Amino acid sequence: MNRAALRRAARAEWGPLLGALYEALARRKLRAIPMTLAAVLLTSVFQIIQNQPWGFEPVQRIGSVQARLPWWLALLRTPLSLFVPALDLPIWGALAQLLVAFGIAEICLGRRRTLAIAYLATLAGTMYARLAVHIGPDSAFGLPAHAAKVVDTGPSAAVVGIAVYVTWRYRAWFTCVVLIAAMSAEALIKPNLAGKEHLAAIAALLVVCVLDEVRRRRKPRDPYRSPGPLPGGRPRDDGGRGRSAERRSRPPHAPARPPASYGFGPGERLPLPDACGQGSGAPATRS
Repeated sequence: MNRAALRRAARAEWGPLLGALYEALARRKLRAIPMTLAAVLLTSVFQIIQNQPWGFEPVQRIGSVQARLPWWLALLRTPLSLFVPALDLPIWGALAQLLVAFGIAEICLGRRRTLAIAYLATLAGTMYARLAVHIGPDSAFGLPAHAAKVVDTGPSAAVVGIAVYVTWRYRAWFTCVVLIAAMSAEALIKPNLAGKEHLAAIAALLVVCVLDEVRRRRKPRDPYRSPGPLPGGRPRDDGGRGRSAERRSRPPHAPARPPASYGFGPGERLPLPDACGQGSGAPATRS
C-alpha cells in the first residue's frame, strides 16, 4: 500500500474525529474540556491524600470497591472509585488516560453522555466481578474466591468503554476492532480481575452501541427539519439564504407546510388587521 492510500485510509478512519477535536480546541482551548480537567484534578487530590499516613483509610472508605462488599455499599462507592487511582499502577498512567479519553469524549459526546458511559462501564466491571467470583475458577468467565478481596479502583474500565463508544460513533471501525482485540489478548495472557472487567465494560458498551444504532435508524426524519450542526457543535452556515435554503432542501414529494392554527388558548392573540393593515393583536376569546 503506497503513501497516498495510507493517507486516504487514515483520513477515512480518523478524519471526522480529529476534525471535531481540532475545531473545538482551536476555538476554546482548555475551556472545551472543563469536566476532564476537574476529573484529572480530583484524581490527583485523591492520590496525594491516600499517600499520607492519615489519608489512606478515608479514601478507601469512600472510593474503594471490592466484590465482597454489600451491594448498596459498592454502588455508593462506585462513582468516586473511578477517580481513585489504583495502588499497583503509576499515577501518571491514570492521569493520562483521563486526560485523553475523557477529553475526546467531552468534546465529541458532551459532558452528560461522557459521564453516563464512564459510569456504565465501571458499573459493568463491578457487577461482573461479583458474578465471576460466584461462578468460580472452573469456568472461563469465573474468578477464584480471593478476587473478592481485590481493591477495584481506577478509570481503566471507564476509559475502555469510552474508547469503544467514541470509535463506534465516529465510524473508526479499524481502531475499534484493534482496541477490542488488544483487550481480549490482555485478558487471555493475564486472566486477572482487571482484564476481565475490561471485557465486561466492552460488552456493555457494545450493547449500548447496537441499541443506539437501531434507535437512530428507526427514528423518523422530519422533511422540514434543517440539517443538524457539524461535528464539534459548529452550526451550519446557509450563506445568508435564510428560509429559501430550507425551502430548497425540502424534497419535492413532501407535502406543503400546514398553515398555522390558533387554539384560542389563554392570553393568545389573533392577528386581526387594523386600520393600517397590520395585526391589531386583539386578545382571543372563545365563542
